[in-house]
Amino acid sequence: MKKVAVIHTSAVSLDYLKGLFQEIMPDVEMINIIDDSLLAEVSSVGHITPNIVRRICNYAQEAERLGAQVILNQCSSVGEACTIARNVVSVPYVKIDEPMAAKAVELGGKIGVIATVKSTVAPSCKLIEDTAKQAGKQVCVTPYLVDGALDILMKEKDKAKHDRLVLEQIEKAAKENDVVVLAQGSMVGMLDLCKHIDKPVLASPRMGVENVKKVLDSLQ
Repeated sequence: MKKVAVIHTSAVSLDYLKGLFQEIMPDVEMINIIDDSLLAEVSSVGHITPNIVRRICNYAQEAERLGAQVILNQCSSVGEACTIARNVVSVPYVKIDEPMAAKAVELGGKIGVIATVKSTVAPSCKLIEDTAKQAGKQVCVTPYLVDGALDILMKEKDKAKHDRLVLEQIEKAAKENDVVVLAQGSMVGMLDLCKHIDKPVLASPRMGVENVKKVLDSLQ
C-alpha cells in the first residue's frame, strides 16, 4: 500500500484531511505526525527558529523511514522550514498551500490573504509572491490578520465567533482584491459561508490533497 505522511502543527484540520484522503486517495495509507508545540513556538516568536527547522527535518526523515512516498506539510506557519527539510529527504515534500497560491496568481493581480495567526502572514504572502515571480506575473498581496481568531476556535471552542470575525475580513478583502486566499486550513469551513461573495475565495486542503495524489501518481 502507498503511504503519505502528513506533518501537522495542530489537530484542528486532522479529521477534515482524513476525509479528503478517504475521498481522493482511498487506497493510500495516511500517516499523521502531530506536534502542536511547533505552532505554539512559531506563534510566540513570530517566525521559524533553528529548533523548529530541526524538528521539521527530523519528522520528515522519520516519515521517509516509515515508508512514505510523499510527505505533506499541513501548516503554512512552518512552510519555510519545510523548504529547508526538502534537502534532507529523498521523497517529495509538498506544501498544502502551494496549489492554492498558484491558483490565486492565475486568477488575479490583487490577492487578499486572510490569516488567524500572525506567524502565518509572512510565509503565506511570500509563497504567493514567489509563485507569481516564477510565473512571470506581478501581484499585489495584502494581508488581513484576524488576530486571536485561531485561539477562539481552538481554545475557547467558539466556532460561531471565529466564523463571524473571519467572515468580516473575507468580505472586506473581497471588496479590495481580485481573489481572497484563506491562509490556514483551519478556515476551510468558511467556504460554505462565502457563497454570497462575488470574488473567488480559495482554501488549501482540497487542492493540497489533490496535488499529493498527482505527485504520488507521477512516481509510478
